[in-house]
Amino acid sequence: MDIIKIIGIALIALIITVLLRQYKPEFAIYISLIAGVLILLLVVDKLTGIINLLQTLESKASINTKFIMLLIKITGIAFLSEFAVSICKDSGESAIASKIEIGSKIIIISMSIPIISALLEIILKILPQ
Repeated sequence: MDIIKIIGIALIALIITVLLRQYKPEFAIYISLIAGVLILLLVVDKLTGIINLLQTLESKASINTKFIMLLIKITGIAFLSEFAVSICKDSGESAIASKIEIGSKIIIISMSIPIISALLEIILKILPQ
């Protein structure tokens, strides 16, 4: 099971970080980064499977390709920004973390405008005038 591997990597990284922080605190962030990258590499395979499933559903349901790609990009931005925020908070830079959160939220909102517009157009077509 992949979750066991993820938890194992996280716990080992936690133990190493706690021990390392006593002697070389500047290296603790590197352990956190390495653990995060290893965990991301473990789940990349699952992510490609999800993307393939979405593309299959898109072709069967004749959904606009643009919308599916936007949803995948938005999800990717959310995951990457959360990863960066966690790294910043781990290194004690909560101010930078909050700026990343705000920036990613603005980008996500701006990217979702075409989807929101399309939904509003559909709602307006359905409602009687």
